[in-house]
Amino acid sequence: MSQDRARVLEIDEVSRVYGSGQTAVHALRPCTATLRERDFVAVMGPSGSGKTTLLQLAAGLDRPSAGEVRLRGDSLAQMTVREMTRMRRREIGFVFQFFNLVDGLDAVENVALPLRFDGMPGREARARADEYIEMVGMGHRRLHLPSQMSGGEMQRIAVARALAPRPSVLIADEPTGNLDGANSREVLSLLRDLAKKNDVAVLMATHDAGTVRYADRLWRLDDGTLVEEAVLDEDADPPSRA
Repeated sequence: MSQDRARVLEIDEVSRVYGSGQTAVHALRPCTATLRERDFVAVMGPSGSGKTTLLQLAAGLDRPSAGEVRLRGDSLAQMTVREMTRMRRREIGFVFQFFNLVDGLDAVENVALPLRFDGMPGREARARADEYIEMVGMGHRRLHLPSQMSGGEMQRIAVARALAPRPSVLIADEPTGNLDGANSREVLSLLRDLAKKNDVAVLMATHDAGTVRYADRLWRLDDGTLVEEAVLDEDADPPSRA
């Protein structure tokens, strides 16, 4: 049951307004929601509905105009810039549509990069990177550059990089938007499996209704308003990769 799992991310009456007066844009209207350990939440809505704004606020990449975001009970608003940066490195993993791997680094170096930025010694960082590369089934590509990999392989490496710091929350912004159908299914199954195994909560923005079947909860946005919060099937087995 979800209530038995610890709250990881709490979004409490959070809103975001850009500009003021008649030209103000209400990108996100007061929104309240909770993400617990091992939750896999799909955030859906049309373009301009507030999906990216919600993800940016949840990750501490932007500040809300009102309301509060709490990570494991700690208010992001009370953190200094340095504390926020350290929190993002250690507690939040990111998976993007376009992979964002460093072209000149091989797979191990790419996965180890956030660990090195956080001060982990090189040998330990590479060992951790190897562990997660094996976990995503890419051990045979560990010394390959991004240019030597397919899109699906690059996204697997991006998943390994996001999980290697052992975060509490993984933010995925259209993670399969640049992949074909087969690779999308592979990456989503992998992401769901590994998030559950590692007690990571996933918040995934998507416009593709087909990806929702990999989630156990749905948040639907429309014109900056959270119009639906639904439990799908928390106990279901992951969909087949076939």
